[in-house]
Amino acid sequence: MARESYQELLQSLREDVLYMSEVVLERLQMGLRALESKDEDLAWDVIEGDDEVNQLYLDLEQDCIDLLALQQPVASDLRLIAASFKVITDLERIADLATNLGEYSLEAERDVFPEVDIQAIADGVVDMIEESMMAYAEEDAERCYAIAEMDDDIDERCEAASETVVRELIEREIDAESSDAEIEQMMADVSRLLLTIRDIERVGDHAVNIAARTLYMVENDADLIY
Repeated sequence: MARESYQELLQSLREDVLYMSEVVLERLQMGLRALESKDEDLAWDVIEGDDEVNQLYLDLEQDCIDLLALQQPVASDLRLIAASFKVITDLERIADLATNLGEYSLEAERDVFPEVDIQAIADGVVDMIEESMMAYAEEDAERCYAIAEMDDDIDERCEAASETVVRELIEREIDAESSDAEIEQMMADVSRLLLTIRDIERVGDHAVNIAARTLYMVENDADLIY
């Protein structure tokens, strides 16, 4: 295979990875909107759309394998292929977490702790994904380090949100007339909210993973991987 053709295939891989990131980011934003608005139709769109993301992942996985088999790549090309494979793995997992959000929204009939601003935290995580994919697209090492710093803030906010939920639950008085069913519903709401916070934090972790692999791709630097 001519080197020029091989380079075109590498560029196509990069473009396809960026396309997958757009699809995944849209799914995540849909999941967050469904959670906020309790929109069941939107939630089902996210849940049922996961098959599309899974197929994108499988197609790109095969592309990576084919590129490795077609020609022994030089170091920089090898890092691009390896990084791209890791990036699509993280994107697929972000899509799974978006599906979780859609499922949580189907169960969420009320906001049990309105003082916990899930959407504000999620906005920061969405920014992280956008920045990590921009770093990948532009081979921007400085952005990679900035994303890792953004994650520290997200971790702190998620920890504070979880602590607020637990503290409020401990301090909240249960009415003596509350039925077992009402108590169970409240506990289920609390559990769902804590899972939501956890999953949003995990999305941020995957954004950092993308940044780490991008840094490795650009500068052969594994600093953020460990």
